[in-house]
Amino acid sequence: MERKKIAVIWQYKKETFNLMFVHKTNFIMRAIYPDFIWKIPEKDKVIYLTFDDGPIPEVTEFVLEQLDLFQAKATFFCIGNNIEKNPCIFSKLVEKQHGIGNHTFNHLRGWNTEKDEYLENFSKCHELISSQSGIAAPQLFRPPYGRIKKSQAREIIKSHQIVMWDVLTGDFSRELSPETILKKSIKYTENGSIVLFHDSIKASPNMSFALPRFLEHFSEKGYQFLPLPEKL
Repeated sequence: MERKKIAVIWQYKKETFNLMFVHKTNFIMRAIYPDFIWKIPEKDKVIYLTFDDGPIPEVTEFVLEQLDLFQAKATFFCIGNNIEKNPCIFSKLVEKQHGIGNHTFNHLRGWNTEKDEYLENFSKCHELISSQSGIAAPQLFRPPYGRIKKSQAREIIKSHQIVMWDVLTGDFSRELSPETILKKSIKYTENGSIVLFHDSIKASPNMSFALPRFLEHFSEKGYQFLPLPEKL
């Protein structure tokens, strides 16, 4: 009886979470940070896929395989520490002409980090990307967890475009089923959407289910998948 009660409570919490999860960026979020990039005005059938937290062995490589199958390009917001650990995988991103963005060196949570420490971590990742890629470091940045203080943002935006998202797939969540993630991501994606997936170990089970089907769905509808332009 007690187990049944716990199961009912757990199911209720899960269903409540599903209802509350914000897959589509709303006007309130955009209004708080109006200088950030949330979506790209686009008349053509173009989607901007982005992946956070890599590069990770097997996971990032799976993403690259899926993108190749659909002749799709994306932008990878990389963690500096992961670039150091997996330079060969990072090189593949560059060789395949995907976009590269800065995601700090240690995946810092901006709200909980002092300004100077955060900026130093951001700069460390920027310098590593530049040295490892062999090209001018891209001027794209996404704050981990989407959380950044305005004092931090004011400095970073002087040299970088701060890119957020239009559609949050939720692939990192263990409360969302792979089917829900796919359904909601398809529902809210439109021309010019910046769609956020993760090439992380945590997100891998959900992402591995949703990404191939997402690519197939929109490819059949005539959409292109392009990397984010340098100047937005």
